[in-house]
Amino acid sequence: MTSLDEPVAPAPSEYHFQTPELHGLIAWTSSSFLFLVYILWALLPDECIVGAGVEWYPNREWSLLIPAWSMVMVLLTYFAYMALTIHCTPAFHDISAVTDSKAQFPFEDDPSLSICDWKAFFSSYALYTQSEKNTKLELYDLPLELINRVLYTQDIPTS
Repeated sequence: MTSLDEPVAPAPSEYHFQTPELHGLIAWTSSSFLFLVYILWALLPDECIVGAGVEWYPNREWSLLIPAWSMVMVLLTYFAYMALTIHCTPAFHDISAVTDSKAQFPFEDDPSLSICDWKAFFSSYALYTQSEKNTKLELYDLPLELINRVLYTQDIPTS
């Protein structure tokens, strides 16, 4: 806790503008000025513009064409991305709509290991993860048959 008698650090001798603040101020000021010029160009009659000393300026139809074309370009961009997404999406009957290259679970010791034997399956995976050459493990999907067998079947005790 500080008391009133303790000295306070002196104020900085000069203020330095932070770069983002300065750039934001310049961007806001210039865009506001350009918008004001655009509105004056679009709405003032020719006599006022020529009276202000401007000898040449674009035709007034561009005051409507530029925003209209800009909006159409934005809409066409959205349409193009949606069309590319639909084009690149696999068909429902294609197997790549359900699975990918990571769905092939790696078996190191026995490639003929049955998925029905899920205890041996998990032990094979444990051996694979603890192997010396596997310093960077990749993600793999578990086969659907294994998930269904583990979740929806009960082990029948043999006695």
